[in-house]
Amino acid sequence: MASEKFIQDIANVLRRDVAEMTTAAGSGHPSSCFSCAEIVATLFFHEMKYDVKDSENPDNDEFILSKGHAAPIYYSALFRAGCIKEDLEGLRKLYSNLEGHPTPRSLRWVKVATGSLGQGASVGIGMSLAGRLQGRKYRTYVLMGDSEMAEGSVYESLQLAPYYNLENLCLVIDANRLGQRGETMVGHELKRFAEGISSFRWHTIIVDGHDVSALQKAFEEAREAGMPTAIIAKTFKGKGVSFMENEEGWHGRAMNPGELKIALKEIPNVKMPKIKIEKPKEVEVMQPKKKKIEVSPYELGVEVATRMAYGKALRNLAVANPGVIVVDAEVSNSTHAEEVKKVRPGQFVEAFIAEQDMVGVCLGLSKKGYKVFGSTFAAFLSRAHDQIRMSALSNGDFTLCGSHAGVSIGEDGASQMGLEDIAMFRALPNSIIFYPSDGISTEKLTYLAAQTNGLKYIRTTRGKTPGIYSQKEEFKIGGFKVLRQSVKDRAVLVGAGITLHECLKAYESLKKKKIDSAVVDLYCVKPFDSASFIKLVKKHGGRIVVCEDHYEEGGIGEMLAEELENSKIKIKHLFVGEIPHSGKPEELLKKYEIDAAAIARGAKKLIMAN
Repeated sequence: MASEKFIQDIANVLRRDVAEMTTAAGSGHPSSCFSCAEIVATLFFHEMKYDVKDSENPDNDEFILSKGHAAPIYYSALFRAGCIKEDLEGLRKLYSNLEGHPTPRSLRWVKVATGSLGQGASVGIGMSLAGRLQGRKYRTYVLMGDSEMAEGSVYESLQLAPYYNLENLCLVIDANRLGQRGETMVGHELKRFAEGISSFRWHTIIVDGHDVSALQKAFEEAREAGMPTAIIAKTFKGKGVSFMENEEGWHGRAMNPGELKIALKEIPNVKMPKIKIEKPKEVEVMQPKKKKIEVSPYELGVEVATRMAYGKALRNLAVANPGVIVVDAEVSNSTHAEEVKKVRPGQFVEAFIAEQDMVGVCLGLSKKGYKVFGSTFAAFLSRAHDQIRMSALSNGDFTLCGSHAGVSIGEDGASQMGLEDIAMFRALPNSIIFYPSDGISTEKLTYLAAQTNGLKYIRTTRGKTPGIYSQKEEFKIGGFKVLRQSVKDRAVLVGAGITLHECLKAYESLKKKKIDSAVVDLYCVKPFDSASFIKLVKKHGGRIVVCEDHYEEGGIGEMLAEELENSKIKIKHLFVGEIPHSGKPEELLKKYEIDAAAIARGAKKLIMAN
């Protein structure tokens, strides 16, 4: 065990680093860093085992800075441990990898982006689950602020970790009493934290967060607890600097040069002790062999719901690849993710009705090498938008599936109808959006998602649709399919999912009136091969009718309008233009004018306008 003086000296070295870094930057959160200096020093230089030369060592203990504004002390710890060589005084500067809040694009040691509070515990659950599934011995540590304990997503995590008895997960709450604008909800009444957290079946420890010896004993106790542990550390914001310690008004405020000079006189000026970080013991993990993926038997014209085809595709993937993990928000009998649970229960994670936690768990699992698929109703993913956004900033590599999209779900009504999900995912950097229309396209696109890196979204529908593709059909990112065309076409009908089948009906209706048209399946909403599409449309009349079971804003029509700007192609956009009502699917498609009749009318108007 490292001596108390050894760790305390390191804590003060970290404090001095932070003071100088933030003053040089002219911004930052030194007071939030000072409160957790002893915690970070104890974790990085006594408790955690990791290979300083290999951030990807699968046996490294994992650290997540949920209170991302304390990034400066995280950077200082990584620097002093020998993990990074960045110039600390480059903090927050454009050329530096030391961003204001941590992101993995800058530093390989940072696994996930943090800064939007209340999300670290969910990611920690994913990483801890991965360790258990792999049979590894690493532990996951999540440093949280007491202010973020007000976030509802934290309590989703507090419920799930004991359900899986994640004894390898340790939360450390830096309870420094002060938030951004004043005292937190709990302040220093730390028994309230302990009582609440322990009621979810966590082992809780209240400790003086500035007492190194007490922290060392707390971490030792956590290792032996046999259940997830929360260490609640009583600390003081701005600890170590008299004019800042336990004082309001210092959140997010850096010291000026004069204040820095005073602070550096008060923080002990000690040399960084010689350190040697203990490497983790290597655990040999047998890599199960992958098998050939099965192909589901779908026949042309036979009806199947794309949500059901998604479940079968997941089952095929899970059977073929033990590295596929499926997470669902307690609707797996509707999303059909339960198909995996039936054949590979060890590859299925139940997140319950906690969509924010589900997305964080997906991110954590994916960062440990798993191919992860998370699913719920499309409408409910909007609850987890911030977690999805932060996953994009974390270079997330997993797939989300939103089922029951659009008014075509029918009688359940507007609260259950995902009508803004495409917009949500289109707005994310580097996202990929798939929108299958039948069993084959669903299966092929699900397999494509498994083979593709990045944050992917698959939109599935509730109702059954007839098969239109054969097993020989291939799909690619950015592509689209031309299902009907002729040399006499005067317009192109564009649909996806449920509306593609309405486009095919409209095609038949127009053909009976001797109006020829082409039909396009826009199965990949993002990215999109606009050059090929423009060329196709100009060849087939220079007009398009795009129909979607989605609101106008941010959907397929808006995407096409942006892509076709300056192309002189005329567009008629059909969409759900108001908050929808309950009703039968066919009634709702008609009422909101996204059915075959509306598509045919739109095409005729476009043609007659010339």
